[in-house]
Amino acid sequence: MADWKKLAKSLILADGYIEEKETDIIRKELLADGVINKSEAEFLIDLRNSAPKAVAKFHTFVFEVVKKAILADGDISASEAAWITKFILADGKVDDMEKAFLKDLKASAKKTCPEFEELIKKYAA
Repeated sequence: MADWKKLAKSLILADGYIEEKETDIIRKELLADGVINKSEAEFLIDLRNSAPKAVAKFHTFVFEVVKKAILADGDISASEAAWITKFILADGKVDDMEKAFLKDLKASAKKTCPEFEELIKKYAA
């Protein structure tokens, strides 16, 4: 059986650029059931980290999906903080979109753990 993630990634990145049309298709399919799970979020993160170039709309969608996955219960746990750290540091730097994302998560969360607060202090303060 083919690995759907590997196949989709190869097709999407064939030209080295994630375009708006591809973003719309990815959004439609991943949101079809109304639920974003961690596996789908991790697929998008991998796609984002592997894409040499992508439209801003794609990056925005990735942040939306990750936010929904992280805040499904309203809280940010230590394991979620570790997952966020891995996500934002995948390329070795924290850009302005990632800083804004961290601030948005903090503002949207009902409760955060000390590990996440340290992440905020280090990268988004």
